[in-house]
Amino acid sequence: MAGIVKVGFAAELAAYEAAHGPVTVGLAGAGQMGTDIVVQIELMPGIRLGCLSEVHEQRTIAALEMSGRDRSGWVQANTAVAVDAAIEQGKVAVTGDYKALCSAAHIDVVIDATGNPNIGTLIALEAMKHGKHVVMLNVEADVTIGRFLREEARKAGVIYTGAAGDEPAATLEIIGFAQSLGFEIVAAGKGKNNPLKFDATPDEYAEEAHRRNMNARMLVEFVDGSKTMIEMTAVANATGLAPDIPGMHGPAATRDELAQVLCTKADGGVLNKSGVVDYSIGKGVAPGVFCVVKPRHDRVTERMTDLKVGPGPCYTIFRPYHLTSLEVPLSAIRAVAKKQPDMEPIDRPVAECISVAKRDLTPGQVLGRIGEYDYRGFAMTWSEARDARGIPLGLAERATVIKPIKAGEKLTYDNCRPDDSLLVTQIRQRLDQSDAVFVV
Repeated sequence: MAGIVKVGFAAELAAYEAAHGPVTVGLAGAGQMGTDIVVQIELMPGIRLGCLSEVHEQRTIAALEMSGRDRSGWVQANTAVAVDAAIEQGKVAVTGDYKALCSAAHIDVVIDATGNPNIGTLIALEAMKHGKHVVMLNVEADVTIGRFLREEARKAGVIYTGAAGDEPAATLEIIGFAQSLGFEIVAAGKGKNNPLKFDATPDEYAEEAHRRNMNARMLVEFVDGSKTMIEMTAVANATGLAPDIPGMHGPAATRDELAQVLCTKADGGVLNKSGVVDYSIGKGVAPGVFCVVKPRHDRVTERMTDLKVGPGPCYTIFRPYHLTSLEVPLSAIRAVAKKQPDMEPIDRPVAECISVAKRDLTPGQVLGRIGEYDYRGFAMTWSEARDARGIPLGLAERATVIKPIKAGEKLTYDNCRPDDSLLVTQIRQRLDQSDAVFVV
């Protein structure tokens, strides 16, 4: 009996592999997301893991063992030459030096899964310098200096892309679908996956994180809303859609109610304007992403209602899942095989994710990481954030408090000083200087 015939992108991938061999990936980071990617690549046709860069050796070993490789399946490799030799032997090169990963000749594409804005910046630029495509799972870096990284990629003749499976790229899929049908895009966004608690800290979520096999800091980045604010800022700056109000509305609209809530006030909803990003904490939306659309013709409205998409005049196009890190390899494949990004920033930002204090902060205090105790993300329009002199969330780590800040207040350049020694800070400063004459 004949097997199932490959169709769609799977068929394209099979043809590419037959002609060129598998896409060879260099992966930076073996945390929760990185481990998923290591395992997933082992299960997919047309792609292989060539090198894994991680400073914590035990994470590397655990990820590779989980993927089914025994100790003979990987070798330590601290130079580009050693990385290439390992790949030629069909093994995974393991290194603590991202420069060895990025400069190896056999690596086609680098995936950054570190989650650290500055480290992600260093890795992306090193990869581009050596002609590698870059998949940025690190949305924290993308919302801070993504347009700079996109331009550097273009100069290098490579692809810079957001990662498939993460909510921003998944949202863009359905936005593009809706645009291709000529719908007005009223709102686009995601369902909030975890309970929303703005002052959440790792201590109070340590037990749940352990139970879910997660890092407590990462879990809190979701719970305190930072990840949602980051992701919706990324969608905004890839599409031109923008937050309707600071922090967005975040209604408790269910999946069936989305189109009647996240629509304009003229159509019975809460929005001041059409063309925004937002999120919902309502039942049945998470873990999906959505696009609220409005047909431009009565006949189309009639058909949408007849097809039970909703009562109108606005309708929800819905993707009920996003597979996070499991889909990320698809972006790596498309970057190499099709020279196609799944998501990239537009020329000028329309939104910003700034930092808001989670507790009272005192002068001299050096701030911790996203998802810890000091601050959370807060999405605004680019012009509102600029007027407020808000510090981008990606620059808050290692910033120094210079004036007292109350819980709930914005971190600004007047009360906080980012760490100028970090490359991401230096690049963002240059971007801000070039934007000084730009008004949204």
